[in-house]
Amino acid sequence: MSSSADSRLRNVLLAYFPMFIATLSLVTSIYNGYLNSRFVDIIQRNVGRSEYMRTCKEVIDAYFQVKLRVSALNRAGERAGGSGPEQMDAANAVARFSALATWLANLRDESIRARYTDLAMRLDKIASEAKGLPQAALDGRYAGPDQLFGELNDDCIKAAKE
Repeated sequence: MSSSADSRLRNVLLAYFPMFIATLSLVTSIYNGYLNSRFVDIIQRNVGRSEYMRTCKEVIDAYFQVKLRVSALNRAGERAGGSGPEQMDAANAVARFSALATWLANLRDESIRARYTDLAMRLDKIASEAKGLPQAALDGRYAGPDQLFGELNDDCIKAAKE
């Protein structure tokens, strides 16, 4: 009887053990797929965040380039009264800032988009009026845009850290 029970146990083990291994392999494969998808999500979020941070840095540079180019336009306008390369440099700086701001704004909600648009329009207006203004008046025109830029910069950093 013992040999019959042993052979029956052996037959049951030979029948069910491969199914157990196959089931264990399937569960492991499903879990590995889950872990891989989580890893891909983490990588994508980090790439997106680093790209956003890089653009935040570039928009900061672009803002100060606008101020630098507009100041150069203002000084050139006082000297010569013409619209030489300084006018084109200022317009290009505003366009670059506007492009970067638009990219950042498209990743945020409507209120942030409106604020970036407002800031770009204000900078364009300052650039178009810069050559006829005294330096003190030009500096005064930046009060609103500087405050708005500071708020948007804070939001940019906060959004990148989320």
